[in-house]
Amino acid sequence: MTSIRVYRADDHAAVVALWERCGLVRPWNVPADDIAAKLAFQPELLFVAVQDDERSRIVGSVMAGYEGHRGWINYLCVEPSLQRSGLGRSLMEHAEGALRALGCPKINLQVRETNADVLAFYESLGYEIDATVSLGKRLDGR
Repeated sequence: MTSIRVYRADDHAAVVALWERCGLVRPWNVPADDIAAKLAFQPELLFVAVQDDERSRIVGSVMAGYEGHRGWINYLCVEPSLQRSGLGRSLMEHAEGALRALGCPKINLQVRETNADVLAFYESLGYEIDATVSLGKRLDGR
């Protein structure tokens, strides 16, 4: 059985290792920094999926945020051996429910345009490609 709960400090190493296994880590996205920033702002919106077996291991995560206008989703991932099991959908439903409870009217997320499988996953959940251009500017010098 798998349960979803709020991230705890002792989850750190397991979450970072999961993000690495799932290919989410990039040189400019330092997991320890991203987790620290999340813990400083809306830590209740960082969730982990825990497989309740003899090891109680972390098998999924999702980081949500809401700044009063739009909700955002980051670091959604599922242990590779459990992908396509419905766990990603459950994590998204959990994050959506938490954002909805805060009054969030819309969720935005970003997916690399070359990641066809992830795009198809989000489309299966009712997400649509917005006719917008995503712009970014690094403020941290990375």
